[in-house]
Amino acid sequence: MKLYRFITGPDDSAFCHRVTAALNAGWDLHGTPSLTFDAAKGIVVCGQAVTKDVSGESYSPEIKLSDY
Repeated sequence: MKLYRFITGPDDSAFCHRVTAALNAGWDLHGTPSLTFDAAKGIVVCGQAVTKDVSGESYSPEIKLSDY
């Protein structure tokens, strides 16, 4: 089964740590990161897609992606 997540958050070290934690848990970067400016909050928001192949499992909408 191939899993997909899109990690988002303010452009700060916490976002980088979340992506780093995903990479160290076996997730792979998928595509390039994205940035946008939230004018209402006055912050830059980042996004990064990650994927992970999990063998021996079948996809179900009930799975919790963060458990992988």
